Amino acid sequence: QVQLVESGGGLVQPGGSLRLSCAASGSIFSINAMGWYRQAPGKERELVAGITSGGSTNYADSVKGRFTISRDNAKNTVYLQMNSLKPEDTAVYYCNAFLSTSQGVMGRYWGQGTQVTVSS
Repeated sequence: QVQLVESGGGLVQPGGSLRLSCAASGSIFSINAMGWYRQAPGKERELVAGITSGGSTNYADSVKGRFTISRDNAKNTVYLQMNSLKPEDTAVYYCNAFLSTSQGVMGRYWGQGTQVTVSS
């Protein structure tokens, strides 16, 4: 059993900052890529940022220069530092991990999502 638990969402004013965290736990052997996706009402889920086990990162054009993804491999945790937030960043943010379980099964796992609302 693998679980991804997100935290850190909330309500913030435009221009503000939030830091999301996502901790993976359970029967994990190794974690390859981790990432953050988001889904706004009426829109498809989109990739926000991703990070490999080696630390290589990629970002959606809309968040480049404002968001930073990082991870702590020892804690199986990925972070998303979000600065200069805009109303259009409002969405449910989901953590994602591509990993191998202790039973040798590889797969993609999702967190339950955390709401981020940017509004004055």
